[in-house]
Amino acid sequence: MSELFKRTKTLATIGPATDSEEMIDKLIAAGLDNCRLNFSHGSYEKMDEFIGWIRKAANKYGRHVAIVQDLQGPKIRLGDIKDNYLEINEGDDIILDYAVTEHDGGLTLPVQYNLAEKVKVGDPVYIFDGKIRTHVQEIVSDTAIRLTAENKGFVNSHKGLNLPDTDFGGDIFPEKDIRDLDWGVDKDFDYVALSFIQKAEDIITFRKMLEERGSNAKIIAKIETKNAVMDDQHLEEIVKATDAIMVARGDMGYEVGAEIVPVVQRKLIKMCREHSKICIVATQTMASMVDNPMPTRAEVSDVANAVIQGADVVMTSEETAMGKYPVETIQEIVKVINYVQDHVETTPISRDPQSDNQDYDAIAEAAASIAEHIEADAIICQTATGRTARAMAAQRPALPIFSVTPNERVANQLSLVYGNRAYVREYSPEFGFELAEELVKSGVLSSRSGRDYVQVVIVSGDKDVAGTDTIKVRKI
Repeated sequence: MSELFKRTKTLATIGPATDSEEMIDKLIAAGLDNCRLNFSHGSYEKMDEFIGWIRKAANKYGRHVAIVQDLQGPKIRLGDIKDNYLEINEGDDIILDYAVTEHDGGLTLPVQYNLAEKVKVGDPVYIFDGKIRTHVQEIVSDTAIRLTAENKGFVNSHKGLNLPDTDFGGDIFPEKDIRDLDWGVDKDFDYVALSFIQKAEDIITFRKMLEERGSNAKIIAKIETKNAVMDDQHLEEIVKATDAIMVARGDMGYEVGAEIVPVVQRKLIKMCREHSKICIVATQTMASMVDNPMPTRAEVSDVANAVIQGADVVMTSEETAMGKYPVETIQEIVKVINYVQDHVETTPISRDPQSDNQDYDAIAEAAASIAEHIEADAIICQTATGRTARAMAAQRPALPIFSVTPNERVANQLSLVYGNRAYVREYSPEFGFELAEELVKSGVLSSRSGRDYVQVVIVSGDKDVAGTDTIKVRKI
């Protein structure tokens, strides 16, 4: 029951370190719930291969695994660096030139955006996720700017740049994202992550783009810009418009200041729970495990705090994409999640009585209260769209939520949802109860209190009713 009962889920970025069928299998066997494919890197052929390996491993272990297509967004990156490595020393003058197509090994670097058209002298420019800190010293030409390095470090090809004080404006959907989206529509993606969200209208526009392409993928809004986080009402509108939020702490830290990130994280987890949306905590969750087999105490505390705050998902990036210990990283995160949830209560919230999800919230709250009062062994959600299961999960009950749906896509999407394990079954009026009987017979579900029967709370609605309207208590 412990693996099934892991309430906060895991999401891992797949990359060179996990580029084999064997490694994908090991990750899912270790407790990985979901996979992220980063479209900033990699070919379509490789992405296709990853999808096949993920689905094969998920089927092998009888699991539903959500696959996330993470679009690059308007991220500014360096071009190809000679030998994929360049040392930078404090005081070095660095030229970023949009016109340069081939790096000669010197300090004039190719960049995939004409910064000379946007920046001002004095603007900060952080290279390689802030590892190199600089300021603009001069607009050298129509295509080039000069920076001065304020610390020693190194850069690799295609590393990102952050310019928190530079106003880029314009469209957040670059041509590459459109191409990647068009390719992904016919693939097996359950979620699409949109980078550098500025406002709720970005998500509304993107949802129309998905619908026009016939995609039923859910949207993850990555929160990492100053415009997105500096106003609570503005931030809440983004939460309400999307299906899931990613607290993208890396770019956010450089865009708004590292001291603001923990406050925004806590705020977003609370907002997502209030509106029955998924919240993913991302970036440097176990960063030291890129090179070391054990996490630091600070990293363990970071993951533990995300669990206590009630995050749906904890995500890895470089740890599993490029690190030396990807499987061990997932094992350590799972260990932290299981221990913390068994010893510390999730932070409670007061729900918004004016929520857009009012009816679902009321039913879910009542079901959670009943389950606690009668010491139920599990909650069963009969769901066609996943909405009932998400509302139920927002209550953060301290017992398993098993969802049953006739839709394979919905089951995959629910693997990102807190405390949820989904099963696909043909619809029948009693398929929630039938699933409960099946789980008891197979030994997956048993009495937590030592009773000679298993007791479940079933939350459902009539097939022809758009919504959930029924709570049943059943003994098995």
